[in-house]
Amino acid sequence: MKISELARRADVTTKAVRYYESLGLITPERLVNGYRDYTEDDVRLVREIRTLHRLGIPVERTRPFLECLAAGSLHADDCPASLATYREAIDELTERIEALNARRATLITNLQVAAHRGSSAVPGKEAGTAGADYLTLPADLPAPEDDGAAAHLPGTTMPPITLLDTAGTPIRLDALGPRRTVIYIYPLTGRPGTDLPEGWNSIPGARGCTPETCGFRDHFQDLLEAGAGRVYGLSSQDSDYQNEVVERLRLPFDMLSDAALGLADTLGLPAFEVDGMRLFKRLTLIIRDGVIEHAFYPIFPPNEHAQQVLTWLRENPL
Repeated sequence: MKISELARRADVTTKAVRYYESLGLITPERLVNGYRDYTEDDVRLVREIRTLHRLGIPVERTRPFLECLAAGSLHADDCPASLATYREAIDELTERIEALNARRATLITNLQVAAHRGSSAVPGKEAGTAGADYLTLPADLPAPEDDGAAAHLPGTTMPPITLLDTAGTPIRLDALGPRRTVIYIYPLTGRPGTDLPEGWNSIPGARGCTPETCGFRDHFQDLLEAGAGRVYGLSSQDSDYQNEVVERLRLPFDMLSDAALGLADTLGLPAFEVDGMRLFKRLTLIIRDGVIEHAFYPIFPPNEHAQQVLTWLRENPL
């Protein structure tokens, strides 16, 4: 077969095939007219090279695997030399991972120092580790299920409840005005050096308040341009605690404190209990003219939620 057919069947470029030949990894026969003639064996070898290369093994180090096939083995990694190459590749990846983890830890430490600069809260010695916990979501974080606990909210009138924001201003929730107000409601934000409730990661929808807040911070101007008049975060944590969060994360908006969960009781918002605390479940309300226009629930993943709200605002202009 011609080089173009080999490249197509092995899902590589003709340039790659020529490179493999230059390394002596494949040696096609020559026809009487001088043209290369590739076989099914060559297709198998090139596919093996491609697969190994995608795993991170350099092309020039795939030779033991190809020689294993040429010796009649059913699999390219049936031979001791192939296994040794696997081990070398694993060792090299381990070294790279350790180096990347060290760089990541340094970046997290730098982030915590920068985030606390000018803040009333002083990070502890473990701030780098805690920062990683709060800013990075576990890959296996359980997603919350829609239990219908917020289905009744769209079209509901906001109650005449007044809450203090972190600027010390009383905010009446039924008098937010004709422009859209975004209130994202969350359980609690972790603070560097402070333990989260036991089993926090295993509670669907609990983990991720700080990444969610950072998302609203980073998209704040975009949200205003998309039609939001105000943005608030709301939790049952007290204003002093929330003020530290506003300072540490450098938020361009204020937080609302509802320590008694009066809003949850009045509107029937979903809540849960952990370590003797009653906390809001994560949800977001879009309020206009004193009425809930839209409710986001459940929310997952929390670090992408601000973008979800932004998309909704853009798709539902006034």
